Amino acid sequence: MTAQPARRHERSGPETASLTDVSPFKPPLVKAVFKDVTPMHVSRSAAVAAASVTRTLLTEMIDGARRAAAAEGRKTLLPRDLVSAIDRNVELEVGDAWYDHSPTFKGLTGVLYDAGGVIVPTLKRSRSRKPSAVAGAHRFEAGVKKLLRGQGAAAVPRMVRDLDGIASVFLTDLARDAVTVVREGGVKRSGTVTLAMPGEPAPPPFLKAPLPTLSARREDGRTIGRDAILAATTIQLFGGHLRQRALTEAREATQDTSAG
Repeated sequence: MTAQPARRHERSGPETASLTDVSPFKPPLVKAVFKDVTPMHVSRSAAVAAASVTRTLLTEMIDGARRAAAAEGRKTLLPRDLVSAIDRNVELEVGDAWYDHSPTFKGLTGVLYDAGGVIVPTLKRSRSRKPSAVAGAHRFEAGVKKLLRGQGAAAVPRMVRDLDGIASVFLTDLARDAVTVVREGGVKRSGTVTLAMPGEPAPPPFLKAPLPTLSARREDGRTIGRDAILAATTIQLFGGHLRQRALTEAREATQDTSAG
């Protein structure tokens, strides 16, 4: 693949990332993840949208980690920089299943005790032949490394592994929500929750109007299309700015992609 150094120099963080950048997570990889979740057909536009949303999320995480490392005068990213990025931005708190799996996040998810006061193990390894989001995390390594290079960042292997895991768990959860959206015919909202940091004014609501019910012509109950991914994104990304960026970039990425 031909390198594009000019684009890299133009990017100083997720705020300036071009919406036309190609996601490092290819449609076949996305469809493989969805196949682990559902036998439904996944349209190409849906795969592109899901890849774009995942890219947006990880780009934001990497940028936050870069800022944390820079504050300590470092260029190489460490796992604690990722923890710091998530602590500073509640919108990035996704991929909970990976938090229980990775030593990086020990102590952040709390310790569970049973009635007898014995610690309940959080990590349960499955013997199922069907790969889980955690077991399949390695599939995202190449894409994560490409994102890091795109932001001029370097990370230790354990940090790369954490980003792999978060990407895999997030995309798996996105797939599950997309399936629910298709089966139920759209997102059913009973209210809106707005998050804000103490002392800061609450951000204005992003969605000026609710997402429309999915068209029966485009979502026939057997196919996951782009609209289902966009609706699932609003479920997974509950905050304002990140969700807005993810939806905008996903729409941009699928402009020239057929709905089928």
